[in-house]
Amino acid sequence: MNIPVADMPLEPSGLADWVAPDCHGLNFFQIDRSLQDLMTLYLPDDLREHLLPHLERLGELAGNEIDDWARQADKRDPILHHRTPRGELEDWIEFHPAYRSMEDVALGEFGFARMVHTPVLGWHAPMSHTVKYIFQYLFGQSEFGQLCPISATETTATLISMYGSKDVKSRFLPGLLSQDTRTMLKGAQFMTERAGGSDVSNIELQARWENGEWRLYGEKWFCSCADGDVALLLARPEGAPGGNQGLGLFAMPRRRDDGSRNDYRIVRLKDKLGSRSMASGEIVFEGATAYALGDYGAQANDGLKKMMTQVSLSRLSHGVRAAAMMRRCLNEALTVARYRRAFGETIIQKPLLRRQLMKLMVPTEQALSMSLHLGTLITRAEAGDESAERLARILTPALKYRTARDNVRVATGAMEIRGGNGYIEDWVNAKLVRDSHLGVLWEGTSNINSLDITTRAVAKIGAHKDLEEDLLEQIDSTDGLPGQYRGQLANTVRAAIALADEVGTSGNQTLARKASSAIYNAATMTLLAREGATLGARGGDARRLLLSRMVLEHRMSPQDPLTIGDSAFDVAATDLLLSDQPVSLDAAAETLTR
Repeated sequence: MNIPVADMPLEPSGLADWVAPDCHGLNFFQIDRSLQDLMTLYLPDDLREHLLPHLERLGELAGNEIDDWARQADKRDPILHHRTPRGELEDWIEFHPAYRSMEDVALGEFGFARMVHTPVLGWHAPMSHTVKYIFQYLFGQSEFGQLCPISATETTATLISMYGSKDVKSRFLPGLLSQDTRTMLKGAQFMTERAGGSDVSNIELQARWENGEWRLYGEKWFCSCADGDVALLLARPEGAPGGNQGLGLFAMPRRRDDGSRNDYRIVRLKDKLGSRSMASGEIVFEGATAYALGDYGAQANDGLKKMMTQVSLSRLSHGVRAAAMMRRCLNEALTVARYRRAFGETIIQKPLLRRQLMKLMVPTEQALSMSLHLGTLITRAEAGDESAERLARILTPALKYRTARDNVRVATGAMEIRGGNGYIEDWVNAKLVRDSHLGVLWEGTSNINSLDITTRAVAKIGAHKDLEEDLLEQIDSTDGLPGQYRGQLANTVRAAIALADEVGTSGNQTLARKASSAIYNAATMTLLAREGATLGARGGDARRLLLSRMVLEHRMSPQDPLTIGDSAFDVAATDLLLSDQPVSLDAAAETLTR
């Protein structure tokens, strides 16, 4: 959680030394004690031991080469070329070599996109989603944009495996699951049209059955990974009904079987605020060959239902990216606070700044816990666990909704702690702020995700009842929780579920965000309490118990802005959480009572 004192810079000595350094040069795995501790809870011992050298290597790369490459690629946008030097219509995208170097690490050396499908890194079986998210979490602390094509490639392979015909699978899966970055196929998702973003019922892209194959006609307005070799998209088969029910899911290759360019044009690339390293574009389809993932004709189709598998996994990936960026922001803020001197002391000694650091730390740790927990749930759900599937159904949009919003505040807060230098592009803070805003837009805005929780997961499925049962069981079965705090947790969980139930069943959409935040905070405060108590009972660091109460006090309890209130717990907990020393279970339990 905290950067070890031994890794901190020395006291300022010269004029230039008064400018605080950043985290570049550190090993992002070695300095992340939270991740190391949680791996002992979320991974089997043999797998964890096997992965340690690989995570050490990725942590070193993330803090050094990947960090350099990410900043270079961010400042050199992809370039769209419509023709080859010979005048052929080709529509190829030129990337900076730094972007290709990151691909070689993520897709090549570590096999991010195939990790849950086939064995990688010398392990005898495919990895769990939890493992996948751990690797993406480290990578994402330096590079945000490339995690989009990584996720798109993995999920494209997932949907083709689930819904593709035998011929479609043999055509695409070997390339999508390859680790040879020179020849592999990268996935993409082309869904948004000008007629509507989240309201996909307005999709106008048409699929026509011509000469024994599907051909696509129309436009897509926002195409992630415009250079993708296999794009998943929704289109309306000719003669199909309007609305969501008439949509089909298709896989469109960049090239036909004979190697020729498919019949679509990249009109232009988007000039984006953030994630600039990754190419997003507008595409016109002029009879492009595509393959149906399912049997489609003029009858009603279930393409949207199929596509939601990719959307759900992409939402999870966005949550992990937010967790990664928040960790980088927190580490940057701690580096500055422990180094910079003002008014006679390092600024981390200033009471108000210590409070601001807690506002960065709490959502960062919430996001990490929920990401790992959801990785476990998704893995169980894919193995047929219906309870895990229902829990993931409500927690996935909660993770996406809450972390996307928290990430913006954490990135901005970290920039403020660095001061004026944080606004300058020489430092990583400005890039983190720009990238952080993407999360509230892609794969559903805050409104869309919160309504998905209340109007679907709650009102239609009743998944909040499964969540209540699961959280109360975690609280009841966790050893080391002080009795009084155990009761506070349980009562708060019940209140949060009751709120979600009332909002969902009444259809009160104006309170959807409030109910969704309650779901997320109730789940994360429970996870933090279980993790802290379990680690503390083993003789390890119990600080997550304190973070749990921080969530309860500051994100789940009423606050009167005109009263000072009792801050004894806040002061004591902040002292322990900003210390370089582990917190014993006894110390955490004693602090909880203040």
